[in-house]
Amino acid sequence: MNLTDFRDNSLLKMQVGGPFLGGMEAVQEAQEYILIQVEQTEEAGSRRRRTQQVGVFLSSYMFCVSISLICLFLLSSSAPILISVQAFLLDSQVVPLSMTHQSLYVTVETQVLMAGLILAGVYVLIIFEIVHRTLAAMLGSLAALAALAFIGDRPSLMTVVEWIDYETLALLFGMMILVAIFSETGFFDYCAVKAYQLSRGRVWPMIIILCLIAAVLSAFLDNVTTMMLFTPVTIRLCEVLNLDPRHVLIAEVIFTNIGGAATAVGDPPNVIIVSNQDLRKKGIDFASFTGYMFLGICLVLLTSFPFLRMLYWNKKLYNKESSEIVELKHEILVWRQTAHRINPASREETAVKCLLMQKVLNLESLLHKKLKTFQRQISQEDKNWEHNIQELQKKHRITDKILLVKCLTVLGVVIFMFFLNSFVPAIHLDLGWIAILGALWLLVLADIQDFEIILHRVEWATLLFFAALFVLMEALAQLQLIDYIGEQTAVLIKAVPEDERLAIAIILVMWVSALASSLIDNIPFTAAMIPVLINLSQDADVNLPVKPLIFALAMGACLGGNGTLIGASANVVCAGIAEQHGYGFSFMEFFRLGFPMMLMTCTIGMCYLLATHIGLGWNT
Repeated sequence: MNLTDFRDNSLLKMQVGGPFLGGMEAVQEAQEYILIQVEQTEEAGSRRRRTQQVGVFLSSYMFCVSISLICLFLLSSSAPILISVQAFLLDSQVVPLSMTHQSLYVTVETQVLMAGLILAGVYVLIIFEIVHRTLAAMLGSLAALAALAFIGDRPSLMTVVEWIDYETLALLFGMMILVAIFSETGFFDYCAVKAYQLSRGRVWPMIIILCLIAAVLSAFLDNVTTMMLFTPVTIRLCEVLNLDPRHVLIAEVIFTNIGGAATAVGDPPNVIIVSNQDLRKKGIDFASFTGYMFLGICLVLLTSFPFLRMLYWNKKLYNKESSEIVELKHEILVWRQTAHRINPASREETAVKCLLMQKVLNLESLLHKKLKTFQRQISQEDKNWEHNIQELQKKHRITDKILLVKCLTVLGVVIFMFFLNSFVPAIHLDLGWIAILGALWLLVLADIQDFEIILHRVEWATLLFFAALFVLMEALAQLQLIDYIGEQTAVLIKAVPEDERLAIAIILVMWVSALASSLIDNIPFTAAMIPVLINLSQDADVNLPVKPLIFALAMGACLGGNGTLIGASANVVCAGIAEQHGYGFSFMEFFRLGFPMMLMTCTIGMCYLLATHIGLGWNT
């Protein structure tokens, strides 16, 4: 196939679809593969040709789902190019193959610079709260798509829609419906009183218990599911104890991300690693991965609790005002948010909105009177906790036991299916489908008459934020940002002397993964880094074992999510639910606690990696 009309120094982007197993790793070792070769004359009138080639594995199942691979070729001139495709097969057979091509008029370095500027702009909007984080992600995704159009890569609307991870959105939506119905039973209030009773009125034992339970659950459940179940309980508990829920929620979500790194099913990067066929052949399977990571995360957890106590040493966990004033302020905030959500499309809706605003004014007047006569109570640690327990048990009871039984039954089945999906892949039922089916089942059992009340409790802003974030991250990947990070990491590792190469490689992969996962989604980053590390281990000039590099990638990608508010999905979900309850926390509030915790946990994880792979030689 001959192609013409290319500018000088442009890139040829080819997307090849077919029954492929993988990319360019060790094609010469494969029995069946396809070789794609691009040739171009170096100078006008010259017979010398510049050849570039790429190979892809062929799957043994010729009728499997087509896998698309993207290849980039640098064109040194505007001379015509020749594309040849050769199939090396054991038997004569027909290979289905699709191939599209387009020219990009910007170099890889310029694309990476554009992607970096867009990512920095999104972070500026979120950090300084110039706009809501959902709008910031939408503006960032729009800017990234505009950058792709500028360089000559114009993805269709169908392609952009396919970039959205609908399984994650379905999981979030289904669990939001389940939790919304669950909250009608009074179960969360009941759990808050029980936790207060177990802690005997002491705050820090209660926080440690909550964080430990969240970490253990997230090792086996999805982090997002864990926080969606824990956040309402924590908020009610803090309201009972007159605590500020923000600091407790941030501590919980940090330990959720730490606990998720302990097993092969606790965090999406770990699932990607153990699902890779090339890594399984090298001995990184479910059991070996979980055994190694579990020991390291246990060490991280042991050091994280005292460090968390140090970070919170000067934090005022108790509210400065009395619980009565705090509840009144929160009630004013909730009524005001409810009034703003009403769209006065009819006369009746306008009247209801006016009534709500009048109620807000009455409550503000009452608050002003109480503040005048307010005398601060000095008792921080509750001395009368036994008397308070009796009062709270009378006030916060299970309001609907029949609905509670239905909710517990459905939620139990859903969580059991989550476990079953993790350990029995033959079920072929994704987490999103399980959550959606569970939500539909509970809606039928609960006999919900006013469906709009349930839909109002769904965090639509959070769902829209994730959709925009998926588009943004995929567009940045198309701008070569993630591949560039991986390639530069490999170049730095190769430049290190051989006797120190393994230690430097572990440190470099660990910290690059941690910092990158704090800024961008760790799922595409992990997927992009795995082939880079496999190629690095197969390079005879480098001579590095693959296991230490993969474990360093997993440790950094999971623990790095604590660095910023948008570093992990659980962080965003927790912030969205807290905001709906009137206790939203900003990017900087999370950063002040999450980033130091990320630095400390990554340091402990790095020491564990160095001790086991350099000191003890656990490389096989």
